[in-house]
Amino acid sequence: MEEGADPSLAPPVPDALPEGQAMQAVAALAQTKGSGLTRFAFWAFGALFSFALSVAAYDFVTGLLERNLVLGWVAFVLVVLAVVAGLFLAMREWGAFLRLKRLDGLREQALAARAEADMKAARRVVAGLTGIYAARGDTAWGRARLAEREGEVMDADALLSLAERELLATLDAEARLVIEGAARQVATVTALVPLALADVATAAVANLRMIRRIAEIYGGRSGSFGSLKLLRRVFGSLVAAGALALTDDMIGSVAGGGVLSKLSRRFGEGVVNGALTARVGLAAMELCRPLPFAALERPAVSSLVKRALAGLMSRGEAARR
Repeated sequence: MEEGADPSLAPPVPDALPEGQAMQAVAALAQTKGSGLTRFAFWAFGALFSFALSVAAYDFVTGLLERNLVLGWVAFVLVVLAVVAGLFLAMREWGAFLRLKRLDGLREQALAARAEADMKAARRVVAGLTGIYAARGDTAWGRARLAEREGEVMDADALLSLAERELLATLDAEARLVIEGAARQVATVTALVPLALADVATAAVANLRMIRRIAEIYGGRSGSFGSLKLLRRVFGSLVAAGALALTDDMIGSVAGGGVLSKLSRRFGEGVVNGALTARVGLAAMELCRPLPFAALERPAVSSLVKRALAGLMSRGEAARR
């Protein structure tokens, strides 16, 4: 140091940028995979528990039948109802997996039809789309417009673009509102609730609910296990693409630059967690959407964050001052 230099005039050491620790924790949880031995142990314990429960229910019903015929038949009916309810739940989960698989299949067929300029394949994709949304009132106007103009189109790419504009524009707008709401919720809890792990729990629940709702918007209606599988797929795609990291420049584009330096640490974490939630929502849109983005513009994370977190960032700047 030069003689006579005043240390107080040195620029302050900048704090580390917020990293969205809550969303990073959720991503780590979503990507956690047990070893083969762990999965086998869970299967074995589950099978043992189911077997023991079945034997206990059988002994319970037969014992009641021997002691009291009326109570025994009541117990038998209740057991049957429980088994039927379990079967219906299992069928609903299986149906959810099939619906998500159908959306994946349409998206792959659309990509192949565009690449090969296959008009017959494009018409099959459009027929599948109209079949998915046939009973939905929010797509009635778009289906009518598509039916009027479909016969005039003789190009596979143009037909798929027409179907995307007429059928998916409204659904995209609804999905964007869901993403903005989830991002706002995660950011607000992170910024305003100081309880340990509250932000992680809120981020996990909000992201799972957001992904499930996005799947429902596009026709997936995923069940509980389907939503968890979709959550793993979404975070897997983001981790593979290195998209779970935001910089000050990226968030700064939301409010004109340098926004994180203007906010307190807690509010900065809220902004980053909200932005990461928006990024997760966009990845869920791409995985659940039956057509890839082509005719319609893919939403930008910055625009979603700007609309969702404008009020929160204003409060953060006020608290900083």
